[in-house]
Amino acid sequence: MNDPIRIGSLYPGRIQPNALSQSKNIKTADAQGNSFKDLLENRLLHFSNHAVKRLEQRGIELKAEQLNQIESAIDSAAAKGAKDSLILMKDMALIVNVNNRTVVTAMDGSSMKDNVFTQIDSAVIIP
Repeated sequence: MNDPIRIGSLYPGRIQPNALSQSKNIKTADAQGNSFKDLLENRLLHFSNHAVKRLEQRGIELKAEQLNQIESAIDSAAAKGAKDSLILMKDMALIVNVNNRTVVTAMDGSSMKDNVFTQIDSAVIIP
């Protein structure tokens, strides 16, 4: 499970950009009336098209363990009421919309230097 994950490839339904939006006929619902699609999308980690491009341009590959750490960081930020969070992880930074569980952009260590991060309300540091 330490194989790198390439953005744009399907990894247990997690990071394929907009993969779920292409599923139109999911009609299963829970007791509150939420569709299975809605429940699934609320738990999955998404990547915006911009983030996918930045990851590819910067040669950043995410491993399954890193994806799990990012998901946990988003859960922690959400528990504190964060909306837009900076996630710092070793030699990479991610800006995440917590409510949508969507990575908005990503940068590697060299791209982070001399940068100012704006429009965030929290930061989560992953050791």
